[in-house]
Amino acid sequence: MAQRGPDQGALFESPSRAADAPRPLADRLRPQSLDDVVGQPHILGPEGTLTALLNARHLGSLILWGPPGSGKTTIARLLADSSNLEFVQMSAIFSGVQDLRKAFDAARLSRDAGRGTMLFVDEIHRFNRAQQDGFLPVMEDGTVTLVGATTENPSFELNAALLSRAAVLHLKPLDEAALEALLARAEAEMGRGLPVDAEGRAALIAMADGDGRHVLNLAETLFEVAGPEAEGVLFDRASLARIVQQRAPVYDRDRDGHYNLISALHKSVRGSDPQAALYWLARMLAGGENPLFIARRMVRMAVEDIGLADPQALVQANAAKEAYEFLGSPEGELALAQACVYLAAAPKSNALYTGFKKAAKQAKSTGSAAPPAIILNAPTKLMKDEGYGAGYIYDHDTEQGFSGQNYFPDKVRRQDFYRPVSRGFEREIAKRLDYWDGLRNKQNDKSAKE
Repeated sequence: MAQRGPDQGALFESPSRAADAPRPLADRLRPQSLDDVVGQPHILGPEGTLTALLNARHLGSLILWGPPGSGKTTIARLLADSSNLEFVQMSAIFSGVQDLRKAFDAARLSRDAGRGTMLFVDEIHRFNRAQQDGFLPVMEDGTVTLVGATTENPSFELNAALLSRAAVLHLKPLDEAALEALLARAEAEMGRGLPVDAEGRAALIAMADGDGRHVLNLAETLFEVAGPEAEGVLFDRASLARIVQQRAPVYDRDRDGHYNLISALHKSVRGSDPQAALYWLARMLAGGENPLFIARRMVRMAVEDIGLADPQALVQANAAKEAYEFLGSPEGELALAQACVYLAAAPKSNALYTGFKKAAKQAKSTGSAAPPAIILNAPTKLMKDEGYGAGYIYDHDTEQGFSGQNYFPDKVRRQDFYRPVSRGFEREIAKRLDYWDGLRNKQNDKSAKE
């Protein structure tokens, strides 16, 4: 449901109620100004996009795209404060058309009273296309300044018309320095140091996986476990793992993370980097990706990026798929890892891939051109009388096992679609093609003289 002004949860309680209610550490440490926001200097730094918009007093509708815990909601609230706009928040998961209409009607009343409204829509990509179109009129006439938050790539999830009316700001996962700054604030708020040693602190930051809210929740758990009287107690990496639960990697098998990681795996294999390829394979498996999806992509890598430079690549990729189907997880994942390393270490060639694309293009442009008559079979007398097969030379009867005849349609000139590279097994194929081209040229010269 839409919520107006500062009244959502503990963060937006009135001062009297907030003083009585326990508030999580992450809530108590919410930034009170844009200068307090960490980890997004490209947006909020001196040369940042939002800084420039605020300085120019030209704040329009925005789409904040970033992972969980990167500060989307906080930035939106602070933007409303700094721009003297009424802050209205809703979630696309729990809101529908009626909620939008109520929010728009309230914003019109506020506008008539002389105050603008910032409508913050969390998970805006959850709205369908028709609901997204509903924002367009109120954005255009200035009824609301829309700030949408999404964890998904806006170019895939949001209407082009909506995107054309809003600037997209890409928030990044918080880096180690930003997470460390949040831990320092937590220590100042609690009045004591975090009860971890140096390795434990590094492990805590790694567990947060770029999520500022999560790192503060982890820190609060440690403070509670240690207790206020446990000064000097330090948890190491091993004990830390027992106390706090390891955060699952941010990975959605049917959304942006899925495509980003499979692209990283494919390009690491293509770039002949087995170490990086193993890392991305492990990341995908840890995120819950279907191993057979990875196996299918590796088969594609074998034919698209390696081809005949190493014909065994396809054999290895198919064998890994069959081994996984036979063994299942986790044992079968080792077969995928073996194929992954083999493909990454194999010589690369896309000559077959590009050659087939050229041949397919030529085939479409030549329509139904018939094969030359000399290579047509003539099982009937009529076909023989029509000249089918006349003049055909059986290659095995020649001295070199090669006749050099033309196998293209009579009206289609001969072309070299496939040209092997000088890597891997294709070096040998190139030698054979050059040998046959030489014989063919001799045959053509001989025929021309005759």
